[in-house]
Amino acid sequence: MACNSSTCNSSGCYKGYEEEEQPKPNTKAAVNGGNSCQNLCVKCKVNEPVCCGIGGENSRFCKDCFKNNLYGKFKQAVTYNAMITPPDKVLVAFSGGTSSRVVLQFVHEMQYKAQKNYDANKDKSLPVFGVGVAFIDESSTHSFTSLHIEKAIEDIRLIVSNLAPPSKELFVVPIESIFSSDGIDGKERLKELLDAVSDVTGKEDLLIRLRILLLQKIASENGYTRIVLGTCTSRIACHVISATVKGQGYSLSADIQYVDSRWEIPVVLPLRDCPAQELNTLCSLDGSLKIVELLNGPCSGINGLVSSFVKVLQEENPSRECTIVRTAGKLTPFHFNRVPEIHDSNVPSATRRHQKRYTLKPNGSLSSDSFCPICSSPLKKSNFPSSLRSHGNQQNPDLIASACSSCQFQILPKDPSLMEEFLSVLPQQMITKAKHGDQGDFSLLREQIQEFLLSDGENEI
Repeated sequence: MACNSSTCNSSGCYKGYEEEEQPKPNTKAAVNGGNSCQNLCVKCKVNEPVCCGIGGENSRFCKDCFKNNLYGKFKQAVTYNAMITPPDKVLVAFSGGTSSRVVLQFVHEMQYKAQKNYDANKDKSLPVFGVGVAFIDESSTHSFTSLHIEKAIEDIRLIVSNLAPPSKELFVVPIESIFSSDGIDGKERLKELLDAVSDVTGKEDLLIRLRILLLQKIASENGYTRIVLGTCTSRIACHVISATVKGQGYSLSADIQYVDSRWEIPVVLPLRDCPAQELNTLCSLDGSLKIVELLNGPCSGINGLVSSFVKVLQEENPSRECTIVRTAGKLTPFHFNRVPEIHDSNVPSATRRHQKRYTLKPNGSLSSDSFCPICSSPLKKSNFPSSLRSHGNQQNPDLIASACSSCQFQILPKDPSLMEEFLSVLPQQMITKAKHGDQGDFSLLREQIQEFLLSDGENEI
């Protein structure tokens, strides 16, 4: 939360990131004190408050200050973690809900300001990052009418087209296209895959993985360098508890950081410090932030129970979600929880210096060479079977043995006779990951020896 002190150096203060000028405090009302000051926004001391942050009565904001405070959290996350640089092409995952709507708006505002600076700059040396929007149509996994789906997609197209220039390309891609370009074949394979998973929680978790794989496919095929998710504090708090219950404690820290570069295209979470309550409030206050009725039903199984539990905790104490995430944040991150270092000469040196200063250092992180082929969770070396090193080209033993304990228990079929059919309908990306997972991730090693490597333009002596 932003404060009013000019000497505040607190890491939680977002004052420096609120770029819009705030009106001067109403000193007359402040001098009168008492009830007059209590009825004013805690930030600008001019306007009447219309909403509260998670701090309750001690964080009463007017509409503009409330939005600026949220935008400040977003901008600080983006800046400190080098999530978006001028040469980037950013793909925003948009579901139509409040979190994805807010992150799309904030990314758009960043791009709009960058475009204004570019137009005002004579030398045009600093490019403006590109923005695209991706909507994953999961209607094939739910019983919705075609009219409902068409209306939702039309609303999403309208939301994206109404954003001010620069223009943004919209991708509407059905979830089954992760299997094949043939829609009919893809739907059949998706249905067979989900039917093979008897556990309700396992089905939900598998759909989440298919969604991220499809986002990776869209980004890779269209030249995007970042994927932005609208995952907020509330969502992460639920994941912390559910992952612990599922036995994913070792890999938990990999999923809750600002940056996740275990994928080909790094995934970033700029709303990590923004609770759902505040995002919902912003959308209700700002009439321009239209949302679309979510096409997905409520979670069930472990995920649903945890969501209900966290909701009860939040009602008792509005800061409980932030406490959960802040506590889990003390876990040691992995080496891929940072944006890879930039060695492109076209990127301004100031950007490269800033990234080197704020991103995670290799010696302060965990290293993992093995990942679950289904959920991509990092695995302990002690849990990675030695049989995989000697049978690296056999499809079935590799994928079964290299899966984490959570996926083996909740996703893989219990009946051995069903395993062959299950493996035959898995996306090719998961099969490939199982075959080549033992090769490890050499990005960390490359960074450690980067200064000793020859560049493309240098000749050997």
